[in-house]
Amino acid sequence: MSEAVKNAILIAGATASGKSALALKLAKEHEGFIVNTDSMQVYDVLNLLTARPPEEDLSQAEHYLYGHVAPSVTYSTGKWFDDVKTLLAKSENQGRVPVFVGGTGLYFRALVGGLSQIPDVPDDIRHYWRARMEEEGAESLHRILSEIDPVMAANLKPADGQRILRSIEIMKATGKSLSFWQKPTGTALVDEKSAQKFVVTQERPVLRQRIADRFALMWNGGAQEEVAKLMALQLDPSLPAMKAIGVREIADYQAGHLSRERAIELAVTATRQYAKRQSTWFRNQLDESWKIYRP
Repeated sequence: MSEAVKNAILIAGATASGKSALALKLAKEHEGFIVNTDSMQVYDVLNLLTARPPEEDLSQAEHYLYGHVAPSVTYSTGKWFDDVKTLLAKSENQGRVPVFVGGTGLYFRALVGGLSQIPDVPDDIRHYWRARMEEEGAESLHRILSEIDPVMAANLKPADGQRILRSIEIMKATGKSLSFWQKPTGTALVDEKSAQKFVVTQERPVLRQRIADRFALMWNGGAQEEVAKLMALQLDPSLPAMKAIGVREIADYQAGHLSRERAIELAVTATRQYAKRQSTWFRNQLDESWKIYRP
């Protein structure tokens, strides 16, 4: 691509807030196409648990970058950025309106600000620290991070295992803090000035109920089969797809370690906590040019 795409539509928001409905509405109005901007919805197998758009929505507008990655793969922001760049450069998409929708803040930041040039982590470093995470837990690694990178440690909760692990890996691989590498560089894919930008929000009690209702539909609609299929692949538990909310809870239920009621309770609680983190990120990181949209 030689220049950033103009007149794009960006729709951010917490899980279960109603983003997909707005995306579909605007894509149809503008005869555009929808681009997944969520780091979990890229994975195959977990159609329901990652709340990917249903077949009815897929038939009404073109959807891209959903379920195109095997759960055995660690899919990075950089890979997503490259996939979007390739998608936007296709001749059939020239002059059309892309509608980016999802809950991953770093993806939106990359779209309008360029991509952080974070180096790849060597396999030996990645495997070593993931093994330690499995053995010692997030709090232990957070203490280690506090010693080698106090700046990143101060910004992360001791239970935030995935980000703690990433921060340690980058420091060990490069000798520099992840905060150094996260500074955006390079060319933006979307022209921010001409873009329409929305943050979809719901009142907290409404969102909490929507999350509970949606997980009940997932539970009864095929989520158990998805988890059984995923577990049959015998993947590394540290892979991102294996950490999707609902996977561990349903797997524990299927193994007889949790009751149905407890598994649902834990998954719903984890989803609500995730939604709160997303809302906090969008509130603190996005400026006033983003319009609040309440369904």
